[in-house]
Amino acid sequence: MVKQIPFSGILNNKRIFNPDFYNWNRIKVRYCDGSSFTGDVAAVNPVTNLHFRGASVWLAVMEDLLSKGMRNAENAILSGCSAGGLASILHCDSFRALLPMGTKVKCISDAGYFINTRDVSGGHYIQTFFDQLVATHGSAKNLLPSCTSRMKPGLCFFPQYIAQQIRTPLFIINAAYDSWQIRNILAPGIADPHGHWESCKLDIKNCLPSQIKVMQDFRLQFLVALLRLGKSASRGMFIDSCFAHCQTEMQELWFMQDSPLLNKTKIGKAVGDWFYDKKPFQKIDCAYPCNPTCHNRVYDDPHAPHS
Repeated sequence: MVKQIPFSGILNNKRIFNPDFYNWNRIKVRYCDGSSFTGDVAAVNPVTNLHFRGASVWLAVMEDLLSKGMRNAENAILSGCSAGGLASILHCDSFRALLPMGTKVKCISDAGYFINTRDVSGGHYIQTFFDQLVATHGSAKNLLPSCTSRMKPGLCFFPQYIAQQIRTPLFIINAAYDSWQIRNILAPGIADPHGHWESCKLDIKNCLPSQIKVMQDFRLQFLVALLRLGKSASRGMFIDSCFAHCQTEMQELWFMQDSPLLNKTKIGKAVGDWFYDKKPFQKIDCAYPCNPTCHNRVYDDPHAPHS
């Protein structure tokens, strides 16, 4: 873990880059447990010395922050991106419960809305992965009982089966063509042994028409998984049609001159207006390639010769 990380986007302390939250106390919770802070295994792996105790880490960090003054907060947000975006959903209501009744508390999940869908080979790669993750980490007892009483614990790691039960206001920010999900849920290496998807996964401009069609189907699956949450006036949604992953902590995507727009609104503005109850924001973009304001992610080719 690097000793210092940049605080940008929603964590930026300059008004021009982060007008609604620049003067907040901003804490980055370091993450290394691999289970979105749900792990709960007493035994230590004797070979690797690995501890699967993310839930204890979460609680220890919260207790420390509360004692340092967080218990006096008037406003609080739990946010995160990717595995942290999933953690923001899983821990949203328990975070709310730690703070006084009078505190305004909301949660933001950025690129954490992982969907349960088949990969390009027709397999259930991500579902199997989440099953194994929950088993390895002993996470079941830290997942929502309203979910684990109805389905196997591995499924309760998918937001589509749990976010409906979250009572605290939640803002879901996600690319409909989330680049991590395209690369690891839709077309993981194991489902693409001949590497047909390699070039497309690096840069959406490289994708063949047939691959774009598969990705359009993925977007529809994503929207079905999202819309199964039903309507909620307190929920925020910013679902752009970009090939991107994590958009709140990158300054150029959060609040800059040329940041991505939905309904002529930047992510930073949409989130600020939602948090302070100035204006609700629930928008889903049209299909790729309709949004010219996207910053589509380009990955380095691992096989390219290094200059």
